[in-house]
Amino acid sequence: MSISILIIGITAGIISGIVKLGWEVILPPRTDERNETNPPQKMLQQMGVPYRITHLTYSYSGLQIPWVSLIMHFAFSIFFSVLYCWIFIYFPIISIGMGTIFGLIIWIVYHIILMPMLKTVPPFWKQPWEEHFSEALGHMVWGFTIHLVLLAFI
Repeated sequence: MSISILIIGITAGIISGIVKLGWEVILPPRTDERNETNPPQKMLQQMGVPYRITHLTYSYSGLQIPWVSLIMHFAFSIFFSVLYCWIFIYFPIISIGMGTIFGLIIWIVYHIILMPMLKTVPPFWKQPWEEHFSEALGHMVWGFTIHLVLLAFI
């Protein structure tokens, strides 16, 4: 992998991660109760990371921000952005839908299959419809953002 693809992917991951966070302000995927321990925190706890670590926060403007969750959020976004950019070089068919199909596939794999299978989240039929709506569209916007950043560099 060339260094330029890595830099483009990291840039796309940061920008698309910010966009996805903004999306979740407009259409929050989970209720406050379901977000008390969000999926990244729960996944870390399932891997043995203690609650006292997964729920660490910093204070900004009177709000408690879960920085461990943010690290997981951006690590996920950067990893899959780098992957998208790398695959695009060799198999440009990945860009069908300008990244939206990629985002939708990632949502299905993680939110519909893997996380319920691992019991990180309830089975998809027991999750609120609003959560599916927000996450599916949010992942499509996220994937589209990755694609736009990639196009800006090539």
